[in-house]
Amino acid sequence: MAPPLFGWLSKQDKKSASHRGTPVVVKMENPNWSMVELEGPSEEDFLVESSSGADKAARGRNAKQFTWVLLLKAHKAAGCLTSIAAAFLSLGAAVRRRVAAGRTDDDDADVDESDVVEASRSGENGAVKTRFYSFIKIFLLVSVVLLGFEVAAYFKGWHFGAPKLHLQKLLKADLGFRDAFDLLYSKWVLIRVEYLAPPLQFLASACIVLFLIQSVDRLILCLGCFYIKLKKIKPVPKHPGYDLESGDGTGYYPMVLVQIPMCNEKEVYQQSIGAVCNLDWPRKNLLIQVLDDSDDPITQLLIKEEVHKWQAEGANIVYRHRVIRDGYKAGNLKSAMNCSYVKDYEFVAIFDADFQPTSDFLQRTIPHFKDNEEIGLVQARWSFVNKDENLLTRLQNINLTFHFEVEQQVNGIFINFFGFNGTAGVWRIKALEESGGWLERTTVEDMDIAVRAHLHGWKFIFLNDVECQCELPESYEAYRKQQHRWHSGPMQLFRLCLPAIIRSKISVWKKFNLIFLFFLLRKLILPFYSFTLFCIILPMTMFIPEAELPAWVVCYIPATMSFLNIIPAPKSFPFIVPYLLFENTMSVTKFNAMVSGLFQLGSAYEWVVTKKSGRSSEGDLASLVDKPKHQRGSSEPNLASIEEIVQEQQLQRAAKKKKHNRIYTKELALAFLLLTAAARSLLSAQGIHFYFLLFQGISFLLVGLDLIGEQVE
Repeated sequence: MAPPLFGWLSKQDKKSASHRGTPVVVKMENPNWSMVELEGPSEEDFLVESSSGADKAARGRNAKQFTWVLLLKAHKAAGCLTSIAAAFLSLGAAVRRRVAAGRTDDDDADVDESDVVEASRSGENGAVKTRFYSFIKIFLLVSVVLLGFEVAAYFKGWHFGAPKLHLQKLLKADLGFRDAFDLLYSKWVLIRVEYLAPPLQFLASACIVLFLIQSVDRLILCLGCFYIKLKKIKPVPKHPGYDLESGDGTGYYPMVLVQIPMCNEKEVYQQSIGAVCNLDWPRKNLLIQVLDDSDDPITQLLIKEEVHKWQAEGANIVYRHRVIRDGYKAGNLKSAMNCSYVKDYEFVAIFDADFQPTSDFLQRTIPHFKDNEEIGLVQARWSFVNKDENLLTRLQNINLTFHFEVEQQVNGIFINFFGFNGTAGVWRIKALEESGGWLERTTVEDMDIAVRAHLHGWKFIFLNDVECQCELPESYEAYRKQQHRWHSGPMQLFRLCLPAIIRSKISVWKKFNLIFLFFLLRKLILPFYSFTLFCIILPMTMFIPEAELPAWVVCYIPATMSFLNIIPAPKSFPFIVPYLLFENTMSVTKFNAMVSGLFQLGSAYEWVVTKKSGRSSEGDLASLVDKPKHQRGSSEPNLASIEEIVQEQQLQRAAKKKKHNRIYTKELALAFLLLTAAARSLLSAQGIHFYFLLFQGISFLLVGLDLIGEQVE
């Protein structure tokens, strides 16, 4: 009989023969290692044996395998860190290119040919590159000095709780200052407590109240939208439309005028004209007006040739060009409505140059007017061909989806009023005439006519299930100019319409809705508190901690509102944090526009046509240009002069320098302010405030350096 020791060894040898450990195959790749095969441990490796030696041997083998896994994981993590470092280096290179470009938002040297800007632009002046950088350096120096003062005080023992200051201890204790710095800082603390904190806290409290009121309004709109979805409420025409091909002569096909206003928009004119000419409607009952306000002869020629092409195919379409181009879009529409043949038409549909209605658009909108003489407007919602083009278009899609699906649908269902969107809508011409027609007094002629029609008793219908494709601005510069016009115009209109609203014979509830909800709360209060609360008061409370903003104001309520905003676009949920940060970043533009419109400042009447890229257009537009045929009695331009203009413009484009991305001074200044305040919040251990300020400052920095949206090389 073998001794126990040899028996145990024999047993282990047999076990080793049957299971030689867990093999690990590792393949070296350049520059990373990758794990090709890793067999899992067998059950025997985890068996609890009576012998402690067997346990130790199994643990030793498992420890070696675990070490290999850890090494591979560590190498993979190092590879991730390398990728992150490369991304930051790429970002740094982009920042250096922006700084080297040296173009600021006040520099008008790069105004695009398609931009139509008011001749007088008081309030805007060309800023030299060196002045801009000097301003940034001075601002940064002041921020660093302030922060350095607080850091020095912290290391000298001035530790304050967050957000309350241990003021009682400071006032009651026998200070016994050791040096002049302690005396200086104690005076600064008392000045903060006595003079700075009370007014700042009062302003913060007022903004919080406005914030809560606006949040309640947003919540009520969302509940209204949920009720509409739950009850499946939607406008239904009294008499449905009829199929043109059915041969039924009893269909409702009134005379419809279609207008396409445009100005220097050669990237998108082709698809809009083509889409409108393919509308399913009797041609004898349909007239299309192409209202071209372009001042570029080449663009005029392109659009005119497109109109001639569709005329040759039998479309009832005309081309109109104004000699005196006053009043921008409102003047263009007003001029077209003064044509003598307009009296033969009952309805007018309006489509901007980048809008492409579906062929059944009129069949789904016009029937809502039949036997309902109170309806003055039927509005369709927008859909976007480039909503996934970049981060900027994704964030715009969230905003506009909420605007249509929640704001306009709820207001249309419950109070039959909302702001006309300026396009993708059908007006009863009688409603336009009774309301005073198009007026050139503001840059939001669509909202102007909607308010005046509402005061005259006309009702509106919003069709959430009828969509019209269009294009979103892909560059921050174009989006910023669009938002400036959209937020300064309502304030101009509010000043002009307030007396008429007060004197009107509509109900008190409708007056309250127009004055408080429509204008004040959603057009004035929203940009005011958003900018003041999160971009001014919050960073100031970091340097004046005696005035405080609760965490629920900084984080929880904004996060809840962003969640409500993003519900109508559920596919955009991954972008909820960028959306929240970007909305606060845009508040500086909206606040500036609101103030300029309310007080009629220099840029209040600035009109810039939103730049289009023609994402949905097909084919090379230049290849579609044929020499125009001379027609007797027509006002065709001279061919020789056209060719000269073409050659001259080609030479100018060849000699023109590359367009640079702009640097936005206000956004950059606020980025430095927020980042400095974030550093100061660390001294008071204000966790949620620090993270909000840090990420909001980075958001301002990215936007200020034009690193969002389309990148222009």
